[in-house]
Amino acid sequence: MRVLRAHGTPTTSLHDIFRTTILSRIQYAAPAWPGMCSAADRARLESLLRRGKRLGYCAGDVPTVADLFDAADDDFSSRQNQLQPATCRDKLSPKSAITVFSVDRLLSDADFLIRMLYKYS
Repeated sequence: MRVLRAHGTPTTSLHDIFRTTILSRIQYAAPAWPGMCSAADRARLESLLRRGKRLGYCAGDVPTVADLFDAADDDFSSRQNQLQPATCRDKLSPKSAITVFSVDRLLSDADFLIRMLYKYS
């Protein structure tokens, strides 16, 4: 990116390049990442975005990593709801839903399916 800026690449083009190379890699597996990322990993990703903004490679309106992860979860969930309107939640009685909730809570919150059940229940 430094080389491109040194050769006179316009700022808007630098923003586009950052978005298509760096942000696309962060967002690629974003629905699965939140459970697998440690706090240190998230801090490093945030640091990468802050450095890109500070150096002028990234537009100032780029959301935080947590917001990117939440948006990816929301997008994935909405696409799944459009494809399959009937979910497992519709087939459970209230008592079994409580049992499933209790069992799921014992499992790791890192699991993608568990996060989706909690977020959209």
